[in-house]
Amino acid sequence: MTLDELKEVAVGVGLPSYAARQLADWLYKKKVTSIGEMTNLAKTKRALLEASYEVGALPPGREMKSIDGTVKYLFRIPPDYAVETVYIPEKERATLCVSSQVGCRMNCLFCMTGKQGFSANLTAGDIINQIQSVPVLEQFTNVVFMGMGEPFDNTDELFNALNIMTSDYGYGWSPKRITVSTIGIMEGLRRFLDESTCHLAVSLHSPYSDERRSLMPIEKAYPAAEIIRLLKQYDFSHQRRVSFEYILFENRNDSPTHAEALARMLRGLECRVNLIRFHTIPGTSLESSSQSRMEQFRDALNMRGITCTIRTSRGEDILAACGMLSTTEKNTPEKSSLYPHKELYL
Repeated sequence: MTLDELKEVAVGVGLPSYAARQLADWLYKKKVTSIGEMTNLAKTKRALLEASYEVGALPPGREMKSIDGTVKYLFRIPPDYAVETVYIPEKERATLCVSSQVGCRMNCLFCMTGKQGFSANLTAGDIINQIQSVPVLEQFTNVVFMGMGEPFDNTDELFNALNIMTSDYGYGWSPKRITVSTIGIMEGLRRFLDESTCHLAVSLHSPYSDERRSLMPIEKAYPAAEIIRLLKQYDFSHQRRVSFEYILFENRNDSPTHAEALARMLRGLECRVNLIRFHTIPGTSLESSSQSRMEQFRDALNMRGITCTIRTSRGEDILAACGMLSTTEKNTPEKSSLYPHKELYL
């Protein structure tokens, strides 16, 4: 809950509104897992709280470790869903990749989550629980909303979670620790640009509208050209960073002509491009570009003044890499159908 919501809870059990800060301190600073641990509240008030509320801290049901150190966690979402969260340790930073929905309704051709379909939006509590209950809580330095789901298809709950993460009553994190990834739902994007200074990542994957639509049906409703026109109205030179995610598919969007068109499209916008290797998934004939082709594409963009890097692939052996997250059935984590590689879970 946000601070305003906690004030309503406090007043509802006869506490003064300022007790909301006490509740928030227990939840987000001390990170208690039960109301009974909130010892600076009177026992009678704790009993009233326990009659209607619970902290909701649920540890992951399972975890899977990659040979490269990446860890994938599966969190139960009551009553009968689950989502995946990924921890990616690196030399100078460690990133937690969180989900915002159970499945996704965007149906991108290259994404396992989209092929799963949409089941439910996560609440802010479901989102925060992936952060607060993960065993590596004290180890990660950054959070990215690049897991299951489209964050701007669940905007209100996303913003409540961001509020908790960045406000002084919550975690008090710098917005620079957080990146939100989107395929470009304009209503949520505008709100994000106006109300948040967290970093932004936009899934692009082609500079050509027809080709992007064949990969991402959302292009029909929210063309990339309109997204970029909107972004050019904002300043990305200081607090906030904008990047574009670009998966390279062999002989589809990886030609020198594509690189030139992409550079023209992004010219005048302070940004960077992250090139991503495609990870093979069932149901599609797409193939990843070769390493040499990716390097040529990167160099072509850098030569034209667009900062471009190739993202290192992590966690592919445990289906934790970009586009591979999926919980294919609406079952509790105890049911083995959620674990196609059950023998790898700890």
